[in-house]
Amino acid sequence: MRFIFLLFSLFFVLNTTAQTDADVLKTIYTTSLTNGQSYQWLDHLSNQIGGRLSGSLNAERAVEYTKEELEKLGLDKVWLQPVMVPKWVRGAPEFAFIETAPGVTKTVNICALGGSIATPFGGLKAQVVEVKSFEELEALGKENIEGKIVFFNRPMQADLINTFEAYGGCSNQRYAGALEASKYGAVGVLVRSLNLRHDNFPHTGSMTYGDLSLSERIPSAAISTNHANELSSMLALNKDLKFYFSQTCQQLKDVQSYNVIGEITGSQFPNEYIIVGGHLDSWDLGDGAHDDGAGVVQSMEVLRLLKESGIKPKRSIRVVLFMNEENGLRGAKKYAEVAKQKGENHIFSLESDSGGFTPRGFSFDCSDANFNQVLTWQELFKPYLIHYFEKGYSGADVGPLKSDTNVLAGLRPDSQRYFDYHHAANDTFDAVNKRELELGAATMASLVYLFDMYGLAK
Repeated sequence: MRFIFLLFSLFFVLNTTAQTDADVLKTIYTTSLTNGQSYQWLDHLSNQIGGRLSGSLNAERAVEYTKEELEKLGLDKVWLQPVMVPKWVRGAPEFAFIETAPGVTKTVNICALGGSIATPFGGLKAQVVEVKSFEELEALGKENIEGKIVFFNRPMQADLINTFEAYGGCSNQRYAGALEASKYGAVGVLVRSLNLRHDNFPHTGSMTYGDLSLSERIPSAAISTNHANELSSMLALNKDLKFYFSQTCQQLKDVQSYNVIGEITGSQFPNEYIIVGGHLDSWDLGDGAHDDGAGVVQSMEVLRLLKESGIKPKRSIRVVLFMNEENGLRGAKKYAEVAKQKGENHIFSLESDSGGFTPRGFSFDCSDANFNQVLTWQELFKPYLIHYFEKGYSGADVGPLKSDTNVLAGLRPDSQRYFDYHHAANDTFDAVNKRELELGAATMASLVYLFDMYGLAK
């Protein structure tokens, strides 16, 4: 009888705990959806500040604004963490056309890739050679490439449901295209925009020259998917056509910027840290609403939701708004460096950098034991249609915090529309749905609450 009583007591305790967690999550979601702040913050960040390229005036305005807003929340600590960041400027708007015969031209949409050098004064005009891989480039050799513009035209794989996998499958042509093409004497590079949709928006993004000297570097630009298709069709009919483009971008000296950090100090385990964050910088073509204004305001909202819901964390909860994810990851590296110097124990780090779309779940970088603990919480999220709990990639900014014992995670929203906006001029506030954004913030706050309540798996 005593054994049965103990089993009944254990069942009652577990059931009560689960019900309590369900109630807390219900409060978090209700607060976010009926009294949320994330959308208003994003409105200001996008429409009053705009694109926040590292080292720019807008990036510094974003630092000031988010610090002030975090201070209004009544957190225990809010501070700026200095970090030196690269300063690349786009210059005058780019211009390009296809020339099929002398004086017969068609204007097309391009944008310089982040980190590219400018074209020569007056622009660059040359014949074009189209390839879909570095292997094709090598097979053509210097005799077929020297003095020409290389056009990398490998599209994202449309039949992959995970669009980030499709992105990863062709991002090397953008990042290292100029580096590879320069080996064969190319004078410039065009890259098909990394976008599954056919439209007229060129998508920028980071690129590298490796250790090439300045004299060996060649200008690199992205071309919209519609115009990439058109250029490819025209080349099939006329391999002697020429392409002209002009861009005035330049790399300046590094400048000082900041990570923005706010903290609720833990009541029981103040030296165990849980962080939630996104990157405050963005590219300059749009206003960075999805990438990563959404992640920034959702991360800020996590701490506000915890306070509004009456939750007093056991562990110290930090929001970290990282600077320079897009073209250097300097903010993430600096935060991890300082954390290591101080011996801080970061048990859980959550990142939002996949847009402000409907949340589907999380991917976790952790041990099997910690992942099994996470799976016991999955039922709590099913009423909100959050079913995706998988081991996998977490995020670029939390990556440097990885250890053998901690858990890194990334919010996983529906990804089907993300690359329609990624790094392009249409990544603007009007592309973000208020309810979807608020659902994401509540989902993040709920997972943070559970890790704070239960810690790591024993």
